[in-house]
This record gives sequence, structure tokens and C-alpha cells, in this order.
Amino acid sequence: MTLYVERGFEQTTVAEIAELAGLTERTFFRYFADKREVLFSGASSLQELMVNAVRDAPATLSPYDAIAQGIAAAGEAIGPGHDRARLRQHVIDANNELKERELIKMATLSGALAQALHERGVDEPTSSLAAEAGIAVFRVAFERWVRGRDDVALGVVIDESIATLSAITHREERYA
Repeated sequence: MTLYVERGFEQTTVAEIAELAGLTERTFFRYFADKREVLFSGASSLQELMVNAVRDAPATLSPYDAIAQGIAAAGEAIGPGHDRARLRQHVIDANNELKERELIKMATLSGALAQALHERGVDEPTSSLAAEAGIAVFRVAFERWVRGRDDVALGVVIDESIATLSAITHREERYA
């Protein structure tokens, strides 16, 4: 992350990353397919966590509330890492290829969440709409959190964003 911020993603080489980490390039490639994966290495764990939270949600929850439970689990898991998250986001924001990779990650996550709902017996398009709405909430909350105050936990921002979407979709008076 330090090299990406100091030198830029494009200018940073795998050799430099490996050297800074005290590894050989060969060892680096045992853990990462390429230098982009340093930024996205936790994506599969986060997806698994969210999908499992949706699968384990009480059967009485609506499809969106099950998705919200998955999003909340992600907020808890990401926890307080403001500094690292900010650096990571700065690197991604400065590179169109990384922005595209981030969008692909979110689309993959949405598909996995929709599949988890489908496994709970939720039909289409309900499962896809709930998953896409959940990903929108997650993205907006993460963006607010990473650019916000240090003393506010991601989980709090996610809860606020879930409440805002609920207010919007229920057409409360303040949005009419």
C-alpha cells in the first residue's frame, strides 16, 4: 500500500513489493496472481461472510432484511480499519483499471447474494433486486465511512444507510 501511494499503482512493480515485504517474486506469486490482488485479496472472504450471513438469517426476514444482515456482518468484519481503507480507496480512485476491478468485485458479490436468496426460496427478480439494493447500500455506506470521521464505525454508517433506503422505499413524507 505504501508503494502504491508513494509511487502510484502503475509505477509500482511486483519486484518492489516483494522486496519491501522481504519476499522473493516467486513467493509473492504464491499468494497473489498479480499486483492488483494485493488490493482485492480479502474479497472472497468478505463475500463468504456476507453470503453465510444471508443464508443463516432467520426465515422470517424479508429478502432485503436478510441482505441487510449480510451487509451488517461485513461492517462488523471490516471494523475500524479507516487508515488502510482510506489508502486502498485512494489507490483505487487514482486508477481506472482498479475502479473497474472494484465494480467487478461488487457485481460478483451481488450475484452471490442473489444466489443465497434464491437458495432461501426467493424468486427472480426479487432476489436480484434485493441483492443489488444491498450492494448499493454497502457501496454508499463504505464511501461515506472511508471519507468520514475516524470515530464513526462502518457498522453505524451501514445501519444509517439501511434506514435511509428503507425510508426512501417506504415513501415516507420527507421524500414525497
